[in-house]
Amino acid sequence: GWAGEGPGAGGKNRRVCHAAARLEMGSLWEEFNRLGTEMIVTKAGRRMFPTFQVKLSGLDPLADYPSAPGRVHFHPDSPAKGAQWMRQIVSFDKLKLTNNLLDDNGHIILNSMHRYQPRFHVVFVDPRRDSERFAHQNFKSFSFPETQFMAVTAYQNHRITQLKIASNPFAKGFRDGDPDP
Repeated sequence: GWAGEGPGAGGKNRRVCHAAARLEMGSLWEEFNRLGTEMIVTKAGRRMFPTFQVKLSGLDPLADYPSAPGRVHFHPDSPAKGAQWMRQIVSFDKLKLTNNLLDDNGHIILNSMHRYQPRFHVVFVDPRRDSERFAHQNFKSFSFPETQFMAVTAYQNHRITQLKIASNPFAKGFRDGDPDP
């Protein structure tokens, strides 16, 4: 279903107050969540699977918005008009997780054996000169409990490994016994 910000959403700019986000591949995320989702972190950075993707609605089609999921990752299409964000699924398929504290590649730095909750933020690009005074009104945040995960350097739960191999289209070689990289 569609997620809203919940209690305390009052006082938001009219350009974000009606924004809603729906997690894509929700049933797959729920399946992983039941097993205790784990995400591998490496020094070089590793992509998340399942990929964090949302579908947006309720934005002003003509207003500009950047999209940012503390360790902020700005979506490469930011900023863009509301119409563009709502036209397609917003995918963070290029986002990589790392445990390298000195990373300068823009990856999200995480600590192994810590639990994380991804959050998605929609931010209205306020054209007013004193826009920083209204920053608290110009964004809306979304989180989906089923996307919580434990950062690990190696899978701790063999059922997670099996589900990732079975669900990931890029893991075909593992499923078929094909040695191709």
